[in-house]
Order: sequence, then structure tokens, then C-alpha cells
Amino acid sequence: MDDGQIFGRSIGFPPRIGPDGRLTWSEGAQNIREAIQIILLTDLQERLFLPGFGGGLQAFLFQPNTPATYRLIQDSITRALARWEPRITVDSVDVQPDPTQDQTAVATISYKLVATQVGSQISVSVRLTA
Repeated sequence: MDDGQIFGRSIGFPPRIGPDGRLTWSEGAQNIREAIQIILLTDLQERLFLPGFGGGLQAFLFQPNTPATYRLIQDSITRALARWEPRITVDSVDVQPDPTQDQTAVATISYKLVATQVGSQISVSVRLTA
């Protein structure tokens, strides 16, 4: 059984054109990484027929860049991934200020693939205020 059969296959994210002029496909662990990005970067109520889908991270725009906000971001990410990505188990979500941008926090998600127990990490920037 190959990774595509275990983890699934879909159009790559972000969508891109391959050398053959067709849309590129994503499969395996990369497909899961892309799905995590899609979940976290989608606003709640952005999808007309699935209004509860997404991480809702855009809602933190104009929130203070404080540990209390980091905890809310952590909770939002943890809930969204538990609900929408059954192919992973979240080990931790660490949210810290971005050392290069005062108005941004960086969320680092450590997770394991359910099918193989292989660990991985992904980071997402969340725009806030200073």
C-alpha cells in the first residue's frame, strides 16, 4: 500500500500547474500538511455549505500580542484539527511572538500521523496587533 492509499490524494495546495500543464496533485504526508494549512487558514463561515469548517485564525486580527491571546490561538488550533483532520494526533501547539514581526504570533503544531505514528511539525503565522 502506498502513501496515497494510506493518507489520501487531492489537488495540491496552493493549487499549481505542473510541467505537463495540469494541476499538480498532493499525496501522502504532504497531503496532510496541506490539509492542515487549509483548515487553519480558512475562516469560520467562509465556506457556504460548511460554515463550521476552519481554524478561525483571522478572528485574532486586532487582538493584543499577549500570552492570553496565544492561549486562545492554541485552543482554536487544537479544536479545529481535532474536528477536521482525523489523520493526525496533535501532540502540542506552541504559540510564541514572532521575533521578526511585532504584530504576529507563530503557532508551531507538533503532530503524529495516525496510520504510521511518524511525527512532524508545521508552523503558521497569525497576524495580531502590537
